[in-house]
Amino acid sequence: MSIRPVLSSSPAQPTLEGAGVKLHRAFGFSNPEALDPFLLFDDFRNERPEDYRRGFPWHPHRGIETITYVLSGEVAHADSLGNTGTLGAGDVQWMTAGSGILHQEMPRGNASGQMHGFQLWANLPSSLKMTAPRYQDVTSSEIPEIVEDDGTVVRVVTGTFRGRRGPVDGIAADPQYLDISIPPGRRKTFAVDTYRRAFAYVFAGSGAFADASAPSGVLLEKEVMGQEVNIRDQSGDRTLVRFGTGDEVTVQAGEEGVRFLLISGAPIQEPIAWHGPIVMNTQAELQQAMRDLRNDTFIRPAH
Repeated sequence: MSIRPVLSSSPAQPTLEGAGVKLHRAFGFSNPEALDPFLLFDDFRNERPEDYRRGFPWHPHRGIETITYVLSGEVAHADSLGNTGTLGAGDVQWMTAGSGILHQEMPRGNASGQMHGFQLWANLPSSLKMTAPRYQDVTSSEIPEIVEDDGTVVRVVTGTFRGRRGPVDGIAADPQYLDISIPPGRRKTFAVDTYRRAFAYVFAGSGAFADASAPSGVLLEKEVMGQEVNIRDQSGDRTLVRFGTGDEVTVQAGEEGVRFLLISGAPIQEPIAWHGPIVMNTQAELQQAMRDLRNDTFIRPAH
C-alpha cells in the first residue's frame, strides 16, 4: 500500500458567479489536466441572503456533468425540459448535461438565512458529449452514512466505502465522492484506487494530509483527547488538497476535528475546448455549440 503525497494545498478564492452570488472557487477555468476528469469546484457559503439570493438564472450546459451538494438552506432548480424541484440540506443533484440543457438554480437560505453548498463539474468523454440529458436527484435519507467506532462519519454520495455503495450511478468519470468527518486528534486512512485522480476539500476544522513516513512542514506537539499527537501542514477551512499517485489518503485531524470532501475519478485524457459552461473536445464543436445557442437549436429533441 502506498500513501498518496500532497502535490499542492491552496485556499479557495473569492469570486462572483451567476447574477452576483458570492462564493469561493477551489479550482476551475485553468489547467484542466491537473484534476482530470474534474473541471471546477465551487463552495457557495453565505450568512447573508443578499450575498446569494440573486442566484444562477437561466444558463446553458453542454458536454459536462454538474454535481450539486447542499449542506444547509435550499436550492430551487428548473430546466428547459420542464423539470423543477428543490434540493434541501443533505440532498444531491447529479445532472448530466450531455447534448445540452438550459437551467437555473436559485439558492434559498435556512430559517437563519444561511446557505451552504458545493458544485462540482465533471467532464464527459467525447463518446458521451452529446448524450441525452439526465438527472439524478438524491435525497439526504438515500445517502448511506457509516459511523465508525472512533466517531468518524462518512457519507457515501457515489462510489463504495466499507461495502456501502452511494446512490448515484452510471457516471462517466467513475467517481468516488465522500463527505468525511473525523473527531479531534484521530488519524485515518482511506483507500483510493490507484488509477484515479484525487483531491480533498476541507470545509470545517483542520487536518494534516501527509505521508506518514516523511511528512513535510513544522511539527507541532499537541495533546488532544489525552493523547499526544503530531500535527503537520494543517489544512483548514476552504482548502483544496491535491494528491499524487498511490492507493491511500492519510489524514490526521486537528484539535477541532476535520470535515472534508474526498473526491476521485478516472481521468478522461482527451483534448478540451472550453467556454464558460460548455466543454467540448475541439474548437469546431465549441463554435457549433455557440451557433446552436444563437439559433435556438441548442436543445436537441428527444429521440
